[in-house]
Order: sequence, then structure tokens, then C-alpha cells
Amino acid sequence: MDAKVMYYERLEDDKVICRVCPHNCLISEDKFGICRLRTVKNNIPIAINYGEVTSIGVDPIEKKPLYHFKPSKNILSIGSFGCNMTCSFCQNYEISQYRPESQYLSIDKLIELISKAPNNAGIAFTYNEPFMWYEYIYEASKKIKEYNKDINVVIVTNGYINEEPLLDLLPYVDAMNIDLKGYTNKYYKSICGAKLEPVLETIKRCYEKCHIEITTLLVSDENGSIEEVREIAKFLASVDKNIPLHLSRYFPRFKMQNDATEVKKIEKDADEAKKYLKYVYIGNVQGIDNNTYCRKCGNLLIERNGYTTKVYMKSNICNKCGNTINITL
Repeated sequence: MDAKVMYYERLEDDKVICRVCPHNCLISEDKFGICRLRTVKNNIPIAINYGEVTSIGVDPIEKKPLYHFKPSKNILSIGSFGCNMTCSFCQNYEISQYRPESQYLSIDKLIELISKAPNNAGIAFTYNEPFMWYEYIYEASKKIKEYNKDINVVIVTNGYINEEPLLDLLPYVDAMNIDLKGYTNKYYKSICGAKLEPVLETIKRCYEKCHIEITTLLVSDENGSIEEVREIAKFLASVDKNIPLHLSRYFPRFKMQNDATEVKKIEKDADEAKKYLKYVYIGNVQGIDNNTYCRKCGNLLIERNGYTTKVYMKSNICNKCGNTINITL
């Protein structure tokens, strides 16, 4: 379904600059921006994916991954199609880089589905890039909060969005997992088709408004050097040492055929990141200790076996030593 783009600048020659993301694409009649979602029809800038759903399901919230937000809860997860990055390793390239079949879902129907999902914390906009679904998620998030402010809105994103649309959306968002794909512009440009700095700014802006966790996919021979992981950890620590960082193992996918990242390498990277951050987890590896412990006394707070989670806390206070933990139950 078509919907008018919310953020744009009209030029004198009937062209439009889309202001949703830092690409700031110049779009003319029937031509698309980098995301292949925003165009101009009859002199009106429109997005073609409003309410169009390609993927929907109930997931453990740990799968987002969110380890410090509503642990052990499920979350209704929903996605559309399109993305403003072109990551060579994309895990969901069928919906991010192409236009698959989709079905329109009204916001009222979405709220009904949220209410019916079992053990549900709320709604996660995920799978493809949610910010490229901006017009729908903005209106949906606002209406969800009007319906019931206790329904949690989660965004799983690459963080590539301009300041104005981000700040307008954040009042309706409770938590985000933001991909920090690397820490060099060279990597962002050559592998992802984007720039680093806007993502760093998104992380800082979101930290001030909602719960955030960060994911970095460590791609062998690309962004997995211990020096780069150290810089990622140091940057996050400069924002807050309590921000959880998820270091995920890469496997060959889409256009990227590098060997899968060695587990021992990821473990060394995680040990390095822990010198700066209190909570570092490893993703896409079985048999790893991804429990959450109190960093002051070592008390086991949350136990995780795969996506089975046991919570031993009744509040965000360690029940053994009284230390405050960055966890929203």
C-alpha cells in the first residue's frame, strides 16, 4: 500500500530529497531511492510498503537479541521488505534486497494480534530494516501506545536514520537492538553501502530515550580484528559501560562466502570487550555461557540455555548484594 513520505524536501524542478535516512536520496517521478521503497508518483513522494507484511511470528525476546529487556518473555515479531543498506552477508536478503510477496495488515489488526500472543511483551519491528517501514511503524507505535501504554515497542535496526524522524519516533519506543556492523567507514562503505558516523549518533540518541543493546556480526577477515572490537567496546563504554554488547558469529550467506568465524577468535574478542563493558554476550554459538551475572558479587541473575530463560530476579537489584543491574523485567 502506498503512503506519503513523512520527511522530504521538495526542489524547484519537481524532484524530491528524501530525508528519512542519511542517504538523502534525490528522487524524481517514478524513480526510486537506494532503499527501492520511496519514489514520486504524480508529484507526491510516497513509500510503497505501508502495512505490507512479509514475515510475522512469535519469538523469544532473546532472539532479537535482547538479554536485558523483558527476559523470558515472547514478543510478536513482524517485518516488511526493503533496506537502506546492501550488506554482502545479509541473513534476510530475500526480504531486504528483493520484493517478495506481502500482505497488508491494518494497525487495528496488528493490535489484536499483539493482544492474543502468549506470554507476550509487545511488538518487535524486525526481519528487514524497520526504519525503511517508517510511515507504518510510526503510526502503529503511536496508536499502540494510545491503546495500551504497557505494550512494549521494540525496534531491531541498522541504526541508519536521520535525527528528526528518529527523535519523533522514540517517544513510542521502549527498546532497540542496534547493529553496529563495524568501526571503520571503509567497512561500512565496501560491505554495507553506508557510513559509520550516523549509526554512532543513533546509538547515542537512543541511549538517552530507551533501552538499547548492540549487536556486531564478526565477519572473518573483515571486521573481526581485536583492535576493531576494542574500539567498538570503548565507544559503547563512553556512552555507558552497562550497554549489553552481542558479538555474533558469522556464517557464509548471500554474497559473502568467507569462512565462518572461528569460535576461539570470538571468545578472545569477547574477553577484550569485557575490559570495557560489563555485559558482553556471544551469539550464533552453541554451548557458550550467556548467563547474566552480577558484576559486583558474581550472583547468577538470569540463566540461558538456547532460548530457554530462567530469571532469578524480582527487580533490577541483585538479591545477594543489592547491586543495581541494567535490566528491565
